[in-house]
Amino acid sequence: MTKREQLNDLIDMAAGRKDADLLITNCKVIDVYNQLIVDGPLAIGHGKIVGYGADYKAKKTLDAGGGYVMPGLIDGHVHIESSSLTPPQFARCILPFGTTTIIADPHEIGNVCGLDGIRYMLEASRKTPLNVQIMLPSCVPATPFEQAGCVLEAEDLVKLINEPGVKGLGEVMDYPSVIHHDEKMMNKLWMAKDHDRVIDGHSPGVTGKDLTAYVMGGIMTDHECSTTQEMLDRIRLGQYVLLREGSTCKDLLNLLPAITPANARRCVLCTDDREPSDILETGHINKSLRLAVEHGLDPLIAITLATLNAAECFRLKGKGAIAPNFDADLLIVKDLKSFEAKHVFVAGQEVARDGKLLVEWPDYVADTVLNTVRLPALSEHSFTLPLKTEKVNAIGVKPGSVLTAHLQIDVKKDAHGNFDVKNNPGLNKLAVIERHHATGNIGLGILANYGLKNGAIAVTVAHDSHNLVVVGDNDADMLAAVKDVESMGGGFSLCQNGKILAHLALPVAGLMSDKSAQEVADELHHMIRVAKESFGINPKAHPLMTLVFMTLPVIPELKLTSTGLFDVRKYQPVELCIE
Repeated sequence: MTKREQLNDLIDMAAGRKDADLLITNCKVIDVYNQLIVDGPLAIGHGKIVGYGADYKAKKTLDAGGGYVMPGLIDGHVHIESSSLTPPQFARCILPFGTTTIIADPHEIGNVCGLDGIRYMLEASRKTPLNVQIMLPSCVPATPFEQAGCVLEAEDLVKLINEPGVKGLGEVMDYPSVIHHDEKMMNKLWMAKDHDRVIDGHSPGVTGKDLTAYVMGGIMTDHECSTTQEMLDRIRLGQYVLLREGSTCKDLLNLLPAITPANARRCVLCTDDREPSDILETGHINKSLRLAVEHGLDPLIAITLATLNAAECFRLKGKGAIAPNFDADLLIVKDLKSFEAKHVFVAGQEVARDGKLLVEWPDYVADTVLNTVRLPALSEHSFTLPLKTEKVNAIGVKPGSVLTAHLQIDVKKDAHGNFDVKNNPGLNKLAVIERHHATGNIGLGILANYGLKNGAIAVTVAHDSHNLVVVGDNDADMLAAVKDVESMGGGFSLCQNGKILAHLALPVAGLMSDKSAQEVADELHHMIRVAKESFGINPKAHPLMTLVFMTLPVIPELKLTSTGLFDVRKYQPVELCIE
């Protein structure tokens, strides 16, 4: 059937001259345009909404049991890689919770594999029913002071800008380069502007004229607001604010009090980074809906944040509402409190019921995103940390936050003039090893308030350049954990007294497993339990996620990269020892 014939068919269905494909009966329909709840039934044809609230007939019917029919939920900003799952496995994980569309920024794999990594994410996503819209990573690497696997400039990104499934330019984290109109950054912004694409933002702590200059660059969103004032400032300047509820960063409840009937249409829900166990236990975007309503937000406004607002923000044609000719991406919930998805539809096909998938799709891993951990020859001596002085800059862990403290502390040298944890209780040694090109670069630093004792933990998930991070209290275990991660092609490893107590292989770019969400969740849960029980880590700190964000030089205050310590406030490298 041609598109012209299909449209004629849909008009006949809408007019009642022809039976629809499916009729959802005994239901209430969420009208996000009028902020109303309207009695059904709802008719679907050719994967589109035909109409509702009238006497329609259809070839098939589904009794909704008095439930509410909502537009499919949209995640306004997410990094699939941060779930440790491939796109096919991620889709299996979130579709049963009613999320049918995501705006994905693949800058994690972009930092490792460049355009090949982005192409993989596009191709793997197309094999699933989940509607994945890609934002091309704008900051690979995140700053000029990092060593990523690749460097992506405007001339590289433009090669993918017209690919199906590419929606715009991903979060612009290098805000100083926008404010001072650095040529390379401006070329990326102009690339997006020339193709009339949305530009995502990332501007934590930016205020006043600097914020105005940043928005002047054409940047239309921000998901880094943590206070109501930051939120109101950005809405005033015309941005959409994405209210984040991730596994580590949880800003939704802090921002809810600032939502009013006047500004609600400039707010969107997102997750950013979510662990599979968190999703499986508490839900996805429907969790954000539940939290928002529990804390006083009107249910219809909350639903609009998760549907229509996101669709309009990212120019998603046919998404975000229940109206004629819109895609029949829907979920049916029993009530507007729990938002538990009873039925989930994508393009008119029921893909999940009562939390169980009804359809299957293939897994897919490309050779171009494997074998990405490339290290130089290492020894215990590689982790020797000489001290010029006994006063140092140290990174202070802030449990429950990706922020760190910039500490200036006194330490003791050993007999050889080096830093040794044995002489400095409560501190750990931290190393970041360049793992993409075996350059041999190793950044060394000191970590406070993490508390690891008698062992080491190594990871290849380390935002945003994803070099190899290892923390420990002795060099032998640090080396053994690094070697274990290298042998797996990436992942997490816990070593104690030379023995690997637990590990998780992430062979896809050193970031993702091709196992199911439940399998990955179980292995991560085991690792976290072992870390807490056997390594003495600060009980308020996440043993793994704390390390994952320890290298991100766009989140204050002090971070460590493979080139050394980085002062985020001053936006410049800083020496370990204080003269």
